[in-house]
Amino acid sequence: MTRNVGTLDRILRAGIGIVLLALVFIGPQTLWGLVGLVPLATAFVGFCPAYRLLGLCTLAGNRRKA
Repeated sequence: MTRNVGTLDRILRAGIGIVLLALVFIGPQTLWGLVGLVPLATAFVGFCPAYRLLGLCTLAGNRRKA
């Protein structure tokens, strides 16, 4: 499992994950907020399976040539 998520991407994913998770406790209090665990986990690990399938990488200095 090679890292494919850069620093800015990880920060954005963590922020989105926290906001979505907050929906479980405040706001509409819906369990759909648990979807926030996915971006939070990918931010923590630094690996996104969808990026691998699409051949993307947001790490600096690790650009793929077409």
